[in-house]
Order: sequence, then C-alpha cells, then structure tokens
Amino acid sequence: MKKLFHMAFLAVTVLLLSSCGATKKIAYFQNSETINYESSRFLYDACIMPKDVLMITVNTNEPDAAVPFNLTIPTTYQISRSTYSQPVLQTYLVDNNGCIDYPVIGMLEVGGLTKSACEQLIHDKIKPYMNENENPIVTVRMSSYSVAVLGEVTRPGSFQVSREKITILEALAQAGDLTIYGVRDRVKLIREDATGKKEIHTVDLTDANIVNSPYYYLQQNDVVYVEPNKVKARNSSVGATTSLWFTGVSVLVSVATLVYTILKK
Repeated sequence: MKKLFHMAFLAVTVLLLSSCGATKKIAYFQNSETINYESSRFLYDACIMPKDVLMITVNTNEPDAAVPFNLTIPTTYQISRSTYSQPVLQTYLVDNNGCIDYPVIGMLEVGGLTKSACEQLIHDKIKPYMNENENPIVTVRMSSYSVAVLGEVTRPGSFQVSREKITILEALAQAGDLTIYGVRDRVKLIREDATGKKEIHTVDLTDANIVNSPYYYLQQNDVVYVEPNKVKARNSSVGATTSLWFTGVSVLVSVATLVYTILKK
C-alpha cells in the first residue's frame, strides 16, 4: 500500500511539472514586464510593392478638372433577366519595375513609396494641368493587400486587409488563433521584397519583445506558417487501424482491472 501511494505521488508530481512546462510553451508575451516599449513607438505605413493593385481617385472643386484622371471601365451585372452596365473606377497594376501607367502623366515610379508619398507625387504631377486656384485631393488605396496564414491554426486561409496595416497577431486572430498543437516559439514568416527575393524569418510569440520586431507588422502577400508540435506529428503518423488497436487494448485493460477488483473483494 505504501509503495502504491509513493507511485501515485510521483505520477501527480510529474503531471504537475509537465503542466507548468506546457504553460511556458503556450502563453504569449511571457516577459512583458522587461521590454522597452519606447522602441515600439512608431506608426506603420505600408510601402507600395510590385504587383500591387492601386485605386486612385482625384477630387477637385471643378468636377471637369478631375475627369481626365478618373478613368472608368464598364462593368456589367444582371438582375433577374435584365443586364445593366455601370462604370467603375480604373485600377492600376504596379509592374515589376514599380511603375504604373497613369492617364495624361504617363509612367510614374511609385514602388517603395508609402501611400501618402504616392498621393503627394501624383498631386504634384497633375497640378500643372489645372488652373492656379485648383488644389486637387488625391486618394490612393491598395485594393490587393492580403496575407496568408497556414498550418496549425483554426481557420487557415488568405485574408484581405482593408486598413492596409495588420500585425502578425491580428492575422492569427483572423485565422482563429493557433491550435493547441501549434509551435508558438517558431512561427515562420515567408516574405518577398520588391526585388523578388524570398526570405523565411522565425517569430517567437511567447516573447513579448515581438512588439519591437520588424516582423510584427505584416507586409502585403506575407505568408505565416505555424508548424505542428511533436505530439501532433506523432499522432499524424498513427493510422486508423493502430488507433483502433490501442483503443481495444485500453478497453481490455480497463475490464481486466475491474474484474480483478471485484474478485479481490
């Protein structure tokens, strides 16, 4: 009896220690009291990249002055059996050289510019085509800003970013957060720069210093991959037949233990 008590105590101790270790692998921002928040005091502004699709609008006091710069294309849609056509604003695909072909002006190099810098560039270029009292308002939007989240998350997929700014944590939240099998201290971030160079970076979500990381904010077309832990990897290698075999053995052991207990009484 004493030996059985010692074995039970040892099992409980091992279980508690393993639970503490598991918590350290799961919890986010574990050292938040030690980080320097001054280093994270900046506002992120996405830069325009090749293959981005830009929506550019120009507004002026005199409507006719903006017409040459707000090109539209016809778009058809159907209601019941009737077909209608409605003009929509022309979008501009940034080529591999970071340029767009803008009306009246011609080729504009916008690659690497922030949205506000691109707006100022277009403003300065179109201003000479208007009268002196006209001060055009240029608005640029990235209509193709998206990121992808794969691996051990609840809802993997590609997500559109309407605000042109998203953190790695927000992207994971849209994917339903990591599953219990996701490795939180080795999240992979695949990123392609303006020259086409691909790099894979490792992000530790358990470290609160992630807010100071250059990979805290995601760029357009970033891919986040969460790898499975060893438990999930082992489980995936066990086939259905093996699982049934283990279940059968467990049932037999439970029945044998119950019979032994009854007969012992």
